[in-house]
Amino acid sequence: MTVCPTATPGRPFGRVLTAMVTPFDEDGKLDVQLAQELATYLVDHVGNDGLVVNGTTGESPTTSDEEKEHLLRAVVEAVGDRATVVAGAGTNNTEHSVELARNAEKAGAHGLLVVTPYYSRPPQEGLFQHFWTVADATGLPVMLYDIPPRSVVPIQVDTLKRLAEHPRIEAVKDSKHDLLAGSEVMASSELAYYSGEDPLNLPWLSVGAVGFVSVIGHVVGDRLRRMLDAHESGDITTAREVHNGLLPVYRAMNGVGGVIFAKTALRLCGYETGQPRLPLPAATEEQVRLITSDLWDAGLVLVNPDAAAEVTQI
Repeated sequence: MTVCPTATPGRPFGRVLTAMVTPFDEDGKLDVQLAQELATYLVDHVGNDGLVVNGTTGESPTTSDEEKEHLLRAVVEAVGDRATVVAGAGTNNTEHSVELARNAEKAGAHGLLVVTPYYSRPPQEGLFQHFWTVADATGLPVMLYDIPPRSVVPIQVDTLKRLAEHPRIEAVKDSKHDLLAGSEVMASSELAYYSGEDPLNLPWLSVGAVGFVSVIGHVVGDRLRRMLDAHESGDITTAREVHNGLLPVYRAMNGVGGVIFAKTALRLCGYETGQPRLPLPAATEEQVRLITSDLWDAGLVLVNPDAAAEVTQI
């Protein structure tokens, strides 16, 4: 089985991963060169030791399979020697998910992120068979993505325990917001938990999570690493201070959603990644002002003078 380059005992996918946006050019087409530049920036300068490519924040619902493969190959080429590259491969079609998983393996991915099938609302047995089938399809380690706010159906504790018996299902990205359920799974299985909800990163660490799959890691990955380091060293006061210092960033993200926030925040920090694809719209002028203000409150250095000027005129 493939081993992720930043894996350590108990951390099969590394520590701080960002769910990377997909850069588009002015015509809305995939910009592979910019994707490589962004991946390098996130790994070498922002503190991430892993990236999730073709996830929801990467606008996977609106990118083609061909675009997904091109993007993944580009990111692996750019940072795959020093960061874990996890490919989003989950859909609400098991056969298609298997195809995406196999394509990701051929493209050089180190692992798979497989989301709960959405819209179909399958029963728990359907979830079990879906995840098991995808995990059987490749030699890559799998991170399950439990996000009932989008998929409606949660992965129940008993189902997660059963899935933990698969040799390649190693972790859970949790966006279920249920620390009790996660604690029960961690206490009775070897599944590693990664917080998939940035405002809950510190609470998840307190019950045993080993890292993050983050959106705000696009601009504050270094702070997330500092919070994780402080918590693990027993310096809970510092961990809490870092968490509190990130409150404006959490607020900005929650105000517009992950994709719009991340692409706007990167632009404000001097990194243009294009606009989202519909049905996600570009940030409005008011949203840009609010995000700018929140990032300033969090102490980020913004290099986009136009956005900064808009805030000073409020």
